[in-house]
Amino acid sequence: MMTPTRVFILTLMAMIAFAGNSLLCRFALKQTAIDPATFTLIRIVSGAICLWVIVAIRNRPARKAGNWFSAFSLFGYAAGFSFAYVRLPAGTGALLLFGAVQTTMIVWALRTGERLRLAQTAGLALALAGLVVLVFPGLSAPPLGASIFMLAAGFAWGIYSLRGKGGGDPIGATAGNFLRAGPMALGLSAVLWQRASFDRAGMVFAIISGALASGIGYAIWYTVLPALKASGAATVQLSVPVLAATGGILFLSEPITLRFLCASVAVLGGIGLVLIERRRIPT
Repeated sequence: MMTPTRVFILTLMAMIAFAGNSLLCRFALKQTAIDPATFTLIRIVSGAICLWVIVAIRNRPARKAGNWFSAFSLFGYAAGFSFAYVRLPAGTGALLLFGAVQTTMIVWALRTGERLRLAQTAGLALALAGLVVLVFPGLSAPPLGASIFMLAAGFAWGIYSLRGKGGGDPIGATAGNFLRAGPMALGLSAVLWQRASFDRAGMVFAIISGALASGIGYAIWYTVLPALKASGAATVQLSVPVLAATGGILFLSEPITLRFLCASVAVLGGIGLVLIERRRIPT
């Protein structure tokens, strides 16, 4: 049994790693010459290597872990994530990603027979409205194409998360999925080879994103996850867009617009309302 202090520290480290992915990707694609496809390839390969080292240290067989459909979802998330951050600010991208992930999982719960209370329905509607407000055309709206890439990435990650629930050894499965996603990322780079740019600094950021923020970040998250209730695990992820936006302000000199603040309150508040009401429903 982990102590509450250890649970808190590990959870905070995992959330910082998730937010760090947004900052690393955005910084690499904004400040270096690396292209999105190359960033995706290096991130996935370095994440696979890191996770498989962790699996080997744990002495758990994982040759058959993971599956191709989940790997494709993982690849779709990573690719959409990279192409979106060519133009999206870190905080806006994280908010779109997080909103799409949670919305996908909530909608799936409805499709499988779960029913929402009135407050939960209002929360879901508020979260969706916040996403619409964020991407609605206007002077401060993020680029529509990049927003669509990020929403697609969130949808893919939501599917990946749903398929991974209760799937045995999550670290081993993630390692297997990263390994399977490698050829897909290589294929994407081959298709876009004329746009390839192997910028040294960008490659370093991609390695850090894959090995540390993704590989070790996921390992930490899966270690602490059993100590969190389902509602708590979902709720703490509300901090990721806030952390990413804060990092964007401090390290990337990105502005925070009134539109972003209003959308953040709507999306995070709406999803929070859904999760709180779900927790109150007796099981």
